[in-house]
Amino acid sequence: MSGPAPLAAGTEPVPGYEVLAHLARTGWLDVYDAWSEERACRCVIKVVRPDLRDAERLGERLLREGRWLREFSHPHLVRGYETVDSPRPLVVLETLTGETLAHLVHRLRRRTAAADVALLGTQLCSAVHYLHGRGLLHLDLKPANVVVERGHAKVLDLSVARPPGPAPAGVGTRGYLAPEQARGGPLTAAADVWGIGVTLYEVACGAGPFDDAESTGESESESESGSGSGGTGPDERCPQAPEPAPPIASRRRLPPALATSVDACLRADPAARPTVAELAAALGSALPPLP
Repeated sequence: MSGPAPLAAGTEPVPGYEVLAHLARTGWLDVYDAWSEERACRCVIKVVRPDLRDAERLGERLLREGRWLREFSHPHLVRGYETVDSPRPLVVLETLTGETLAHLVHRLRRRTAAADVALLGTQLCSAVHYLHGRGLLHLDLKPANVVVERGHAKVLDLSVARPPGPAPAGVGTRGYLAPEQARGGPLTAAADVWGIGVTLYEVACGAGPFDDAESTGESESESESGSGSGGTGPDERCPQAPEPAPPIASRRRLPPALATSVDACLRADPAARPTVAELAAALGSALPPLP
């Protein structure tokens, strides 16, 4: 683990919260399992790494995400409880008891049933539709940012979310970027449709559509420099460019409606991808009828 040691169990990062365990370290954050005295329950705390605490823009980014998650309320988005400005920027989130899709797919090697892939897709569409209605693109949809418990998915991490419009090259995670994210320039809802498609492809097949697109598992914009580009060109940030995504049927046999829906998400031209509403309807038609 790079940088200074994380907070030890028993530490109070701010009054009313006690660290139970360190969960993860990213390029700029430490994530903790914690106890909330006020709520008498466990929670998750996100705080800027101690070696980067003087980078004010990182604290501002964290607090911005926390404010959004406190304001938003949707069954397929993680809930935010509180933001704390001082003595250090800190965000408190609900504890989720499921597993990330990345863990289920790559650690447990679970083969996801076609109906569950379609159901997951409708839930991701629902969360994304809600975010778009509030003027935000998620821009970092990937298996590591989705937690599932008993078939119920919740989307995490709004740290790189932004309104539609111009964006620097490379906002998001290498290997999961839509081509327009890798290039930089105007971004629309179609970038999140790509994110849904590449996530469903990986969940269905156990690997992403581009064999050489190895993701770091971390957002490019989560680097210590804070640069979305990381000094690389579009081909490095988006290794599949300019190759089209291989049809999902070349990796796994799926119901035609489901396969067609996933493939449509991964069209290189953003204008050729379905809208979120069209994708939700198509995925819904791939679900088995209710008894």
